[in-house]
Amino acid sequence: MKKVIHRKLGINILHLGLVFLLTFSTALSAQEGDPVNGKAIFNANCAACHKLDKKMTGPALRNVEQRLADSEGLDREWLYAWIKNSAGMIKSGDAYANKIYNEYGGTAMNAFPQLSNTDIDDILAYTGAEPPAPVKEEVVDDRSNPESDTSSNGLILGALALLFALLAGALYLVNKTLRSFAEVKGVELVDQPKRKPLWKAFVENQFLILVTAILFLLASAYFVYGYFMQVGVNQGYEPVQEIHYSHRIHAGDNGIDCKYCHSSARVSKHSGIPSLNVCMNCHKSIYEVAEGTQAEGLAEYGVDYNAEIKKLYKAVGWDDVEQKYTGETSPVKWTRIHNLPDFAYFNHSQHVSVAGVECQTCHGPVEEMEVMYQYSPLTMGWCINCHRETNVKVKDNEYYTKIHEELSKKYGVEQLTAAQMGGLECGKCHY
Repeated sequence: MKKVIHRKLGINILHLGLVFLLTFSTALSAQEGDPVNGKAIFNANCAACHKLDKKMTGPALRNVEQRLADSEGLDREWLYAWIKNSAGMIKSGDAYANKIYNEYGGTAMNAFPQLSNTDIDDILAYTGAEPPAPVKEEVVDDRSNPESDTSSNGLILGALALLFALLAGALYLVNKTLRSFAEVKGVELVDQPKRKPLWKAFVENQFLILVTAILFLLASAYFVYGYFMQVGVNQGYEPVQEIHYSHRIHAGDNGIDCKYCHSSARVSKHSGIPSLNVCMNCHKSIYEVAEGTQAEGLAEYGVDYNAEIKKLYKAVGWDDVEQKYTGETSPVKWTRIHNLPDFAYFNHSQHVSVAGVECQTCHGPVEEMEVMYQYSPLTMGWCINCHRETNVKVKDNEYYTKIHEELSKKYGVEQLTAAQMGGLECGKCHY
């Protein structure tokens, strides 16, 4: 009987050791590979649709191998096949492949046949790494003690006040002493006769009054003219928008073409206000900015860019957690910046598509503007000067071929300005 007990005990120990070994090997499987290289591969191939700790176009991938092993019983070989050819696994009838395919609205994951098993091991090592603990930054106030600054300033002001009081007292004593010496010596102090007040002398001089009146009228006319010439001119106008939008980041740092957002500028009179769906083309995936950009926005501009993205989500009714639209929208009340009078006609498509005028010609260095403002005066004189100085783009433009030949002979020049082609006629800009 004892031998039987020992035999069963040995078998049980063997079973427990096997279970422990499998568990240990499963825990270590996620650690196989190079997480540093995996991060680079992940950012190049996966980051457009996946985040580690947040659901996006695809599911969050933190500890994805361990989670699939625990919940679905899937191993790394399944992940190899899924990443390299997800569509093939769906067609083969794989249960979990079809489940995840249907869960995300029938959107198949891109296939990555170029990734080797080693590459995938590196990616899984990166996704299996524990998230770094948040670092608490200690805010050190290196400014000097304000109380000591205040007390030192008070001492300086008190010393200066005492010095001036001593000087005034010294002058009074000197004056009194000199008068005493004069009385002892018998010196008679003669008081100076009172002069005629300056204002009275000015009033009695008619020539000065006439000259002053003329100068006053001329100066008044100059300032009145300058005031009326600025009526309706909003150069430098920089309103605060309901959602902060940084042209500096989008058009400057990211190099987004102006006409990607303002697409109607190519074909319409107006450049148009971009639909928020255009913003969501990128911001469905970009839910927060880089840490350096966020810190720069807070420090230099007082703007929380991540909070502004949340405003965008609220406006379009986007549920960032569930990655879907709720249907509850909130229209954005944009404040118009560039506004021409109703009697002035301006066609963006004519200038942008036909003339090839760059956006910066009128709107200034937009790619450098954190907050958009009116760069140019947009006055009649400003437009006329542009028409006088700008040559018409006639190369490879059949619209201008015939009229260019006729006007070139008329003016005896090879290049024609907009003014020479009728750009100064009243009817071109006014109805």
